[in-house]
Amino acid sequence: MAEKIRLTISPTVAAFVRSGTSVEIRLTGCEAAADMVAPDRLMLLFCLSKDAEPAVRSSALSSFKHVPAEVLLEYMNSDSPNSLVLEVLPTLCQFYPKEFPTDEVFLTNNEDETETTTEINTETEDEIPVNEENEQFLSKYKTAQLMGIGEKIKMALSGDKEWRSILVKDANKLVSGSVIKNPRITEAEILTLIKAGIQNDEIMRLICANKEWIKSYKIRKALIENNRTPVQNSMRYLDTMVVKDLAAFAKSKNISSVISTMAKRLLLNKKK
Repeated sequence: MAEKIRLTISPTVAAFVRSGTSVEIRLTGCEAAADMVAPDRLMLLFCLSKDAEPAVRSSALSSFKHVPAEVLLEYMNSDSPNSLVLEVLPTLCQFYPKEFPTDEVFLTNNEDETETTTEINTETEDEIPVNEENEQFLSKYKTAQLMGIGEKIKMALSGDKEWRSILVKDANKLVSGSVIKNPRITEAEILTLIKAGIQNDEIMRLICANKEWIKSYKIRKALIENNRTPVQNSMRYLDTMVVKDLAAFAKSKNISSVISTMAKRLLLNKKK
């Protein structure tokens, strides 16, 4: 399902992405981005990476890979980096710097900027919610009840989303943990698991140990909110949170007092 997101962009970026722009011009934008200032370059590539035309998306994603580290740092340290753009940089940019941006991000509303609405498709085929009432799912659920541990582990490591949804809830930790090792599992599924308050410590350990998933701001934030996350991990992720979220953690009654106290300290340090 497509989600409409309103972004504030400069006239330079709008020239390549405004409604009615031809595919040829949008493709040209992928090349033209290299000569733009950091904010325009990354915003344009972000918009084009969500384009409905596969050729434009592919070209933009390829261009993202080769953005120099100094351009990324310049953007991350600018006055108003966009949180959506920051979210994708770790996974799309080959030269992404090791440190995480920790300052609060927000959108400006300068007079020399113009607004456009970019329709972003945020849901891939494998991220469509599992329908636990359809016949196929119920058939797999019944089959799982008859399977041995070895069969379940094999299916957990290779099965589709419906199988993963079933087996991640298995009482045997070898089975449920194998789901997390399935190469087809998506960040969206991982985020859903964390937010569901899963009680399996082995699954939480495996998630925290996966460097690619931890690059996601949403996953780090959800891990902090989940009381099953090891405290030492939550403390480390706290230092990567923006001011707005630190303030929420500092006031929260739903997380460990140790975490909320540390959030208060970090918040005070950022405001000095």
